[in-house]
Amino acid sequence: MSAATDAPPLLVVDSLVKHFPVRGGLLLRQRGVVHAVDGVSLHVRAGETLGLVGESGCGKSTLGRAILWLDPPDTGTVHLAGQDLRQRSRQEIRALRQKMQIVFQDPYESLNSRHTIGQILTEPYLIHRLGSAAERGRWVDELLTRVGLPGDARDRYPHEFSGGQRQRVGIARALALEPQLIVCDEAVSALDVSVQAQILNLLLQLQRELGLALLFIAHDLAVVKHVSDRIAVMYLGRIVETATSHAINTTPRHPYTKALLSAIPVPDPCHTARRVLLTGDVPSPIDPPPGCRFHTRCVHAIDRCRSEVPHLEDIGAGASVACHRWRDLT
Repeated sequence: MSAATDAPPLLVVDSLVKHFPVRGGLLLRQRGVVHAVDGVSLHVRAGETLGLVGESGCGKSTLGRAILWLDPPDTGTVHLAGQDLRQRSRQEIRALRQKMQIVFQDPYESLNSRHTIGQILTEPYLIHRLGSAAERGRWVDELLTRVGLPGDARDRYPHEFSGGQRQRVGIARALALEPQLIVCDEAVSALDVSVQAQILNLLLQLQRELGLALLFIAHDLAVVKHVSDRIAVMYLGRIVETATSHAINTTPRHPYTKALLSAIPVPDPCHTARRVLLTGDVPSPIDPPPGCRFHTRCVHAIDRCRSEVPHLEDIGAGASVACHRWRDLT
């Protein structure tokens, strides 16, 4: 779960923007725009796990899909292993999919219920025209072994497995083409806590063995801090803080990060840490507030926060924060 800090990043995302039009009325005219992702920049190194955390609806999954070019961004750039995806043709991006894969949230809906596990795991090889029938069969058996499933699983259907086992199939499918980057989009949020731990441990083991880079998307900061080298905190389409996992959990800078940390339950009856309660609801991404998007729920907000957008400021030690008052609050 560590990466050489002097190595060039495997993934570089710069000023990524993804908006969705809102249409209505008899003629389906555009009524507004959903600001799902608004100028996000981040990077992930080979062998590193970057955790992306935030409340539901903040744009995390949209960002993950935009990075993989499943929903191409409106503006901004994505470089994978030095290659600019915006400058690549559809055929070239298709070939690049061998280097970047995704594990979806729902381990049942993401699998074709009419296909056996063997057919599901063989499909990536067929799409990319890799190997003979005998080689593909051997590769499927190796994938099943790698993710801890029995060999006879290849002849069974998704509904015959538990949620955790189905997610293992999803992970095996993501590993089939030997990718360098895997986006885990809420990969454990639909699972029981005990099963979550098994899947997380599996991901960490595979990362160590294969040198994978992981973008781990979740809304549970307790889960994210367990698996991540660095953490990026997202709020209403923008990154508000990035730092190492240790720094985020010991010295958070942004008021939103502090609120998320205070919401993590501690299994200690003597623990009396003060809970940071956020007022109001998350503003609509169709009409985000001006200035700092968090100011409507922040007790520390001043006039400057309501009018001026805080930019992500490098504060040293690999950390950055987008807050006008972070120095006053430390």
